[in-house]
Amino acid sequence: MPSDDILPIDVTKLTFNGDASRSLLIVDDDAPFRIRLMRAMEKRGFDVVAVDTVSLGIDIAQEAAPVFAVVDLRLADGSGLDVVAALRDARPEARIVMLTGYGNIATAVAAVKAGAVDYLPKPADADAIESALLMDGRPLPSPPDNPMSADRVRWEHIQRVFEQCDRNVSETARRLKMHRRTLQRILNKHAPRG
Repeated sequence: MPSDDILPIDVTKLTFNGDASRSLLIVDDDAPFRIRLMRAMEKRGFDVVAVDTVSLGIDIAQEAAPVFAVVDLRLADGSGLDVVAALRDARPEARIVMLTGYGNIATAVAAVKAGAVDYLPKPADADAIESALLMDGRPLPSPPDNPMSADRVRWEHIQRVFEQCDRNVSETARRLKMHRRTLQRILNKHAPRG
């Protein structure tokens, strides 16, 4: 049961009230994160609507077409990529940042192809999100403070090829030119840190 101080704030706001040029849709099913991000972005001058499902995100995108959006990739009722597609249909120039706690290169590529301008791993702070939303005229975002290690990049690449091969170990091993047992050992390990 949520505490009394969270309950009144967690009521879903379904309409934008302020400056349309600063309208921001947040779609995330992690209530504490969504509330903190909503408050932080309101302090930065955004007019925020925060919802927790794909269906509500799509409804808001179609009805209000916000200028900015922050969308979690995995939501309880589906994929945030569906919200990104609805936002792109409603407002092609919308600036969308995709968030996820399950970061890997394949999902980052899918998010950008769907129309997101950036992809940030959770927990992302409000400064990084604001920077990604407002970066105009720069071809690339600023370099990360803690970039992935070479081991992590290798692991991410293997995971991407594995997903592209429909999780077929033999086909993945053939395409990566590695022994099948070596690949199985790598796939059975957890992702390297950093």
